[in-house]
Amino acid sequence: MEQLKWGTPGALRTLLCEVVSWKSMTLTVGEREFPSKVQAKLQELAYFKKNPDYLALHDVDLGRRLLTALYKHPDAIETIVFISHFDTVNTEEYGDLEEFAYQPEELSKLLLSKMDELPEDAQNDLKSGEYLFGRGTMDMKMGLVMHMGLIEKASVEQWPINLLLLTVPDEEVNSAGMRAAVTKLLELKEVHQLTYKLFLNGEPVFSQEPGDRNYYVYSGSIGKIMPSALFYGKETHVGEPLSGITAPYIASFLTQRMEWNLSLQETVMGETTPLPVTLQQKDLKLEYSTQTPYRTAALYNVFLMERNAEEIMNIFENVAGDAARACNHAYWEVCKAQAVEPIGDVRVVRYEDLQIHAIHKFGRDFVEGVKASINQHTEWDDREKSFRIADTLMIQCQELAPAMVLLFAPPYYPAVNSSEDSFVQQCVDYVKKHALDQFGLPVQQVHYFNGISDLSYVNYQDAGEGWTAFKANTPVWGNYSIPFDVMAELQAPVLNVGPFGKDAHKRTERLHIKSAFEEVPAIVEGMIKAIYSSHSGRVVQIIS
Repeated sequence: MEQLKWGTPGALRTLLCEVVSWKSMTLTVGEREFPSKVQAKLQELAYFKKNPDYLALHDVDLGRRLLTALYKHPDAIETIVFISHFDTVNTEEYGDLEEFAYQPEELSKLLLSKMDELPEDAQNDLKSGEYLFGRGTMDMKMGLVMHMGLIEKASVEQWPINLLLLTVPDEEVNSAGMRAAVTKLLELKEVHQLTYKLFLNGEPVFSQEPGDRNYYVYSGSIGKIMPSALFYGKETHVGEPLSGITAPYIASFLTQRMEWNLSLQETVMGETTPLPVTLQQKDLKLEYSTQTPYRTAALYNVFLMERNAEEIMNIFENVAGDAARACNHAYWEVCKAQAVEPIGDVRVVRYEDLQIHAIHKFGRDFVEGVKASINQHTEWDDREKSFRIADTLMIQCQELAPAMVLLFAPPYYPAVNSSEDSFVQQCVDYVKKHALDQFGLPVQQVHYFNGISDLSYVNYQDAGEGWTAFKANTPVWGNYSIPFDVMAELQAPVLNVGPFGKDAHKRTERLHIKSAFEEVPAIVEGMIKAIYSSHSGRVVQIIS
């Protein structure tokens, strides 16, 4: 039998350090180059030398690509899809150690000389020698490395099962990689006549609260959506303040009501979403002048479990209506006290209604031209473009002002959950039992992965058409899109089993060595082998 390249904890550790050293921050050259390097690594395996067509790169956008690697047993149909992302966040917070942020072995040693700069928890972990520090060690290159090791082992031992490794760019910003991968997954399913049995992500275990050291498996992934608003007031000179109304004044009423709003919090299966917060609030007026600011924008972060985009927009509209009434009352009281005639009431307008108004006034070609012109600005991200489109339309439709224009800004991660799926329940039971039996490791099930993940784009279920509210109220729809129809065809349950780590996106990001290189790979391998008969490739009851 062929000798395994990555079959030992030491070999996996060496592979991880090499993969981490390939800098791949989102929207950098490194992110564009990364999948080719993974492809080259996998091409070293005998299986892909023999089956080169099963290893491929696929275009995403901006020169970025995703990678698929298929291990296909000749007698198997059932397929497990391994999902990971390879982009990382930036590294400025490492300061004078930034050049070592992608060198885990060196960084872990160098941090010993800066012990007093670290939080106490990180100090203890560093001194223990049980953790490997570095950007991407935890989030989430170890997940990819584990999948590479498993697909190698499956190909050498000829597991009677199909494994499809999928690794994508851009999870940290817009999930452009996974949104593009959805269509590719459907194509591969049809070309190779695969039946997807499980979408298995390798995102790391996140603490549920500070100081939490428990190990979790996740049978779902939390959703995220960003209801946003353009506040359009009436300009005036600062010497005549009540001849207009400022956008920041209008915005203050909605932001105060959106921040920590309990009506936008969900509790499902004993788990509760974090409260909504403001992610950004800014003036669209960039220069100083004595003209009052009359255009302001705000992004609000809302987490989801069972709600869809339509339900969120309805709640958002109700909150905005309450804010507008309070704003109008306060404004009229000031005008009354100053014996000034009010300029009018602030109204609430959905973006879809603003667009319809603009089309009736100027024609569809004008509106589409506005979108095309703004989408050409590569220096603006999708959030900036969203506000600029709504703002440009409002400039031409000032009869609607003063107003709160409600919209959605990307990204949108639909919530996904498979906790009640019997197959997933068997998988979770297996992990719990064997983690305890093999490693003395207690495992708890979490119904929604709290770190946000690319699992949001598979197994999409919506009894109605709740997603259409997102499409209608997202100004950059088309430039940014989600393949809801294709997602709905990828009907297989989801599960996340990954290594334990701490402090993702922080200077002290670190990976638990034993969890990463011994425990979790063995548990996932055992789970896969237990799912399938070693002879026929048929799905069998997991042995617990």
